[in-house]
Amino acid sequence: MSSIGSGLAIEAVGIGKKFRRFRERPTSLKQRFTRFRMRSEEFWALKDVDLAIREGSTFGLIGPNGSGKTTLLKIVGGILRPTEGHVVTKGRIAALLELGAGFHPELTGRENVYLNASILGLSRRETDRVFDDIVGFAELEEFIDNQVKFYSSGMFVRLGFAVAVHVDPAVLLVDEVLAVGDEAFQRKCLDRVRQFQRDGRTIVVVTHVADLVRQICDDAMMLEHGHVQARGRPEDVVREFRREMLKDQLPMVREEGTREIEIASTELIREDGSAAQLVSTGETLTIQVDLRSQSPVDDPVVGIALHDHESKLAFGTNTRLLAMRIAPFEGKRRVRFRLRDLPMVRGRYWVTVAVHSRDERRIYHVQEQVASFEVQHGEYDPGEVFVHVDAETEEL
Repeated sequence: MSSIGSGLAIEAVGIGKKFRRFRERPTSLKQRFTRFRMRSEEFWALKDVDLAIREGSTFGLIGPNGSGKTTLLKIVGGILRPTEGHVVTKGRIAALLELGAGFHPELTGRENVYLNASILGLSRRETDRVFDDIVGFAELEEFIDNQVKFYSSGMFVRLGFAVAVHVDPAVLLVDEVLAVGDEAFQRKCLDRVRQFQRDGRTIVVVTHVADLVRQICDDAMMLEHGHVQARGRPEDVVREFRREMLKDQLPMVREEGTREIEIASTELIREDGSAAQLVSTGETLTIQVDLRSQSPVDDPVVGIALHDHESKLAFGTNTRLLAMRIAPFEGKRRVRFRLRDLPMVRGRYWVTVAVHSRDERRIYHVQEQVASFEVQHGEYDPGEVFVHVDAETEEL
């Protein structure tokens, strides 16, 4: 039995996982029995991955779809065996790896609670002691004796998470669940995660919500195509992740730029002139960009892009699309973009600014995620988006 490093809850060395991928699907029973004759190829979902997670820390694992995050978490949780390398863990592990994992559809919620708790190492007496807390946390008192095949996806998540956090785990593995369900339950889950942090438990979170990693994690790692792309402080790993997500939408983010024009500063300004760290739905937001140039540059184009917490492009524009031409200039120039009647209702958004030639062949300067702002609605919540509406009435 391999020993674990001092102060570590999880240690993985040289992890590799190989799968066989078939190019064709069997269409008959005969083909299923003769599958070995079908064309297939091997691929590595993970390769040369090392992992060291300190006891009592919260570790974030991020990366694009198909990067190997869930595969790694399943190996850590003992659900999959690695093709190469080894993993050593300390203490009881509770894993919530996918929607309804470990639930039997023909059993009731009550029966599944006892089944899952026993799989996670609890005796029936121990489960009896926490059963009411599990059901209460999941808010399923009225449905606990129904078969889970009739549960909604939200009910699945609530029950699975409730079981996982009530089995007294030393290590909690959570895959994407914190982003599922309604807002109230998400807050409830985050509150429980923070309680676990205060209790000194070890937590590993896989999520596509990069800002969640920045908020709650002590360390982070980014995977891409099964390889470690970045690791270290959450803010640094999240920045690399956002750059990776932006590269298809804004290929220029990988370029330093010629610096014939430089972005000297970018400010976000509210209608009253104050800094726009927090803005309201329907408000006007000004993105003010100051440029400088040491020599005349002909007809540059300045662009902005807003990305949400999942690094999806929410909005983008530039001076060319807005029919604005910037005359050749040398020295300093200020450009303002006024975003009127902000349609966002809630959430944080990151601003990327770029300056390039009109034909986009020359990139002068790019500053990705140079600023961010958070949107909140007032007392009136309009729904998913804000629409500026005028109303009138007349007598008939």
